[in-house]
Amino acid sequence: MNSTNFSNLPLSNEMLHNLSEIGYTQMTPVQAQTLPFILEGRDVIAQAKTGSGKTAAFGIGLLHKLQVKKFRVQALILCPTRELADQVAKELRMLARFAHNIKILTLCGGAAFGPQLGSLEHGAHIIVGTPGRILKHLNKQTLNFEHLETLVLDEADRMLDMGFIEEIEQVLAYMPTEKQTLLFSATYTDDIIGISNKIQKNALSVKTVATEVANKITERFYEAPNKLETLVNVFSNFQPENVIVFTNTKLDAKEIAEALQKQNIDALAIHGDLEQYERNDVLVQFANKSCSVLVATDVAARGLDIKELAMVVNYDIPHGEETYTHRIGRTGRAGKEGLAITLYNAYEIQNALEYKSEHRIFEESSTLKKNHGFEMRPFFVTLVIEGGKKEKVRAGDLLGALTGDVGLSGSSIGKIDIYERQSYVAIEAKHIENAHKKLQNGKIKGKKFSVWILS
Repeated sequence: MNSTNFSNLPLSNEMLHNLSEIGYTQMTPVQAQTLPFILEGRDVIAQAKTGSGKTAAFGIGLLHKLQVKKFRVQALILCPTRELADQVAKELRMLARFAHNIKILTLCGGAAFGPQLGSLEHGAHIIVGTPGRILKHLNKQTLNFEHLETLVLDEADRMLDMGFIEEIEQVLAYMPTEKQTLLFSATYTDDIIGISNKIQKNALSVKTVATEVANKITERFYEAPNKLETLVNVFSNFQPENVIVFTNTKLDAKEIAEALQKQNIDALAIHGDLEQYERNDVLVQFANKSCSVLVATDVAARGLDIKELAMVVNYDIPHGEETYTHRIGRTGRAGKEGLAITLYNAYEIQNALEYKSEHRIFEESSTLKKNHGFEMRPFFVTLVIEGGKKEKVRAGDLLGALTGDVGLSGSSIGKIDIYERQSYVAIEAKHIENAHKKLQNGKIKGKKFSVWILS
């Protein structure tokens, strides 16, 4: 008998069938070590890195005991960023397919408050959100945790780094004393242990980082008198399909993206000053391969769910080994080989030397060949349709219009993302003008929709 089979857990046949349908057959280390105790109702504090399967660990646990017929908030998952909250909610909805009418609601800052009020009036079983927005709803009495049974703090270390401890403590004041509390963190600092001692009871401690398969990542460091020039040379030498370039400040993110665009390298920036719709536009384009380079701050990039990332670049030396590990851990996933590049100038030499180790390659930027006229243009361009879930637009409707009326082949159509009021479709760049024109003048599901090219 394989002890990592989900079938060895006391789960319903419906849940096991759904897990099998979505490809969850064997538990990851964090799932195998935490789920039996989570299902018993124990408090758990677990150290597990991004991509370890922690969302499914707490998701299966809270869904297992959910009372679907009791339409009230029974579980809360607190996340540090909107992106992570969206990612968690998406996976929970997939795990929840085993039963009808499980409502999962996302409440995050940066989104309009009014529509969230409307959604809350219709009730929810599970809330996923950021501390500030959850607290705002509690203070306005538009959210009630009277019947809460499970609290999850996901990426708790990041929430502490971002200064959310005060908001978290205020949110806790609205909750019943008796509840199950699950805390997941990539690091195991004194602060994390401190908050666990404060909010958990006899918590089981699990550390799976050592047993997780390490990502296959080649780590290269370049001393670069001119970082922007070196960055372009890195791209031209290694020809990555997609890259995240990390910077330490919002201003740098914006300026680097603009500088790359001037050199015919398709780049977009994501940082805390963007409006929610702007963030969505940027993230959709990077995820559907309509943009090759994403320049990001650590906070803005937290929770990004990019399955296959060819390269990560540290434009600045990261503030500590933990941040460095978080950043480069986004590449080399799912058995693929990844490449992590770190640039440093004369002022950063001492900081760079602290990263010296036998498995890291240190080279001069002069070893990179210069490729004059190098460009990075994405294969796809994104088309936006002003209609989404509210208008009952489905992926099949868009595919039908594009392959039928427009005449595109399936290989010319990439990822389709459908949101509440908008849909995004990745179209092969050489067909984008034709697709835009025909959809603009045609109909989808018998209706006319506004259509435009996202650039």
